[in-house]
Amino acid sequence: MLKMDAVQKQLLEEVAELHDIPEGAYNLRANGESVGRNSTANIEIVGKTDVSGIDIKIKSGTKNESVHIPVVLSESGLKETVYNDFYVGEDCDVLIVAGCGIDNCGTQDSEHDGVHRFFVGKNSKVRYVEKHYGSGDGTGKRVLNPVTEVYMEENSTVDMEMVQIKGVDSTDRKTIAELKAGAKLNVRERLMTHGEQQALSTYQVSLNGDGSAADVVSRSVARDSSYQKLDLCVNGNAACTGHTECDSIIMDNGRILAVPSLEANCIDAALVHEAAIGKIAGEQLIKLMTLGLTEAEAEEQIINGFLK
Repeated sequence: MLKMDAVQKQLLEEVAELHDIPEGAYNLRANGESVGRNSTANIEIVGKTDVSGIDIKIKSGTKNESVHIPVVLSESGLKETVYNDFYVGEDCDVLIVAGCGIDNCGTQDSEHDGVHRFFVGKNSKVRYVEKHYGSGDGTGKRVLNPVTEVYMEENSTVDMEMVQIKGVDSTDRKTIAELKAGAKLNVRERLMTHGEQQALSTYQVSLNGDGSAADVVSRSVARDSSYQKLDLCVNGNAACTGHTECDSIIMDNGRILAVPSLEANCIDAALVHEAAIGKIAGEQLIKLMTLGLTEAEAEEQIINGFLK
């Protein structure tokens, strides 16, 4: 059984969909300390000695295995920075589940800054899921500043699901990726802010090898007086394909700034950006309201479907 209280277990369920100890390799962290760790024959987790964090070493040929490394904070005023490095061998197919949940019922700000670096071997496939969640009725802020760095060898694939849809007061998200020949990066970001919340999300993707490709799509909703800035930069340095997309809904007095940046440094680089920002269409609301929903219920249904 997990050595966590009810609040911490609820956070763990929100960010990692875990009710108890997961199968396979895992490192569970609560309030700045490890509360459980397990390595397997193919996946070794070792604590760092110079900074707070872990090294995750995945043997070549490892397939259909998973690693869970979620973090939960329930202590007001706690601030930490954690460094986690993933070394994925060649010809692997693995699932990595991370994420952080903060419950702050106090007056001091709570903050978790996670720096994750991925070194993905040739022909390997990684699915990475990172969810952020905030709760608690205190006046202290819930702050999450993730940094994700991805270094991909030839013909590797990384699928990333980045989700933050509730309770985080401030976030500064940075994602850096460098792709060699034939490597493919797919990112699906889902983000919702409300109240006075602020969210900054920056992507720097370098397509360095022939046949490399990136597809980065961000869907977001800004409610109340919240603010979002999405900065998408793709550098095409070879015969490659890159696609970025910002698809956002603004409500109330919400504000969203999308900053696309495409740099083609090779004549055979094909780069495309798409953006759509606006309010919920009136005909969508009317159609749902004819089915018996109130306007508020219709809005929520549209948003839930939009962020799936």
